[in-house]
Amino acid sequence: MAFPEPKPRAPELPQKRLKTLDCGQGAVRAVRFNVDGNYCLTCGSDKTLKLWNPLRGTLLRTYSGHGYEVLDASGSFDNSHLCSGGGDKTVVLWDVATGQVVRKFRGHAGKVNTVQFNEEATIILSGSIDSSIRCWDCRSRKPEPVQTLDEARDGISSVKVSDHEILAGSVDGRVRRYDLRMGQVFSDYVGSPITCTCFSRDGQCTLISSLDSTLRLLDKDTGELLGEYVGHKNQKYKLDCCLSERDTHVVSCSEDGKVFFWDLVEGALALALPVGSSVVQSLAYHPMEPCLLTAMGGSIQYWREETYEAEGGAS
Repeated sequence: MAFPEPKPRAPELPQKRLKTLDCGQGAVRAVRFNVDGNYCLTCGSDKTLKLWNPLRGTLLRTYSGHGYEVLDASGSFDNSHLCSGGGDKTVVLWDVATGQVVRKFRGHAGKVNTVQFNEEATIILSGSIDSSIRCWDCRSRKPEPVQTLDEARDGISSVKVSDHEILAGSVDGRVRRYDLRMGQVFSDYVGSPITCTCFSRDGQCTLISSLDSTLRLLDKDTGELLGEYVGHKNQKYKLDCCLSERDTHVVSCSEDGKVFFWDLVEGALALALPVGSSVVQSLAYHPMEPCLLTAMGGSIQYWREETYEAEGGAS
């Protein structure tokens, strides 16, 4: 007789604040986990990029080389390199260990809102207010991009990469998905300027946030609207959204000082997490655990589920 499968644990939401870190780099424009969730990056309005152990609250390294505020950053799959983009229109490739600039890529005509490595960390993709996505070869000495995607009619706010796809959100109100295997581009019209896009962890859906204070979940292949999530406030700023580590909840920043969690299937609001009194500028969700980073003003906050106990008393 086969025993029944154990019932999976109900998902827990990160609502216990373990740490608040004053980053000392002006306003924190973005916070990002590294690939395994052990470290995080903060992008500062003071032109610096910082690498932290958020659980211990320790600063590991500061990366200086941008000429204006840093707006986004990403880590490579092997933790050896970082890329960042900012208000100086450049994309920078960094050596994590030495803190040195490996390459500076110039070519965008306006500030760089978003940067991502491809899976092998051989290409950096950057999205800019100049309406283009540029693909830079990390190994080439050539100064120009290997490819420029310029279908958007307004600034690029968000770029995400899977093994064979690029997902891009634009202020023109469209989400474009580039299928690199098929050499095709698919476009879904939302209407309101898009602030953030992301793939679900299972790769079946895309999540889109826009300036009409609405998040939409679309079927990636058909473009069918699967869900809408409202209650938060997003009318002025480029704010992050994402899915929780098991695709059970939709998560979004809000301009009213909270992070909102909705049940993905039901669409019901599960939690409005109070962070502070101003705009929650950025968030990052841990790749494997119910763990959240938020950014507000000059600091970041580290959140875990209520039942979490730090190992070794790292409080």
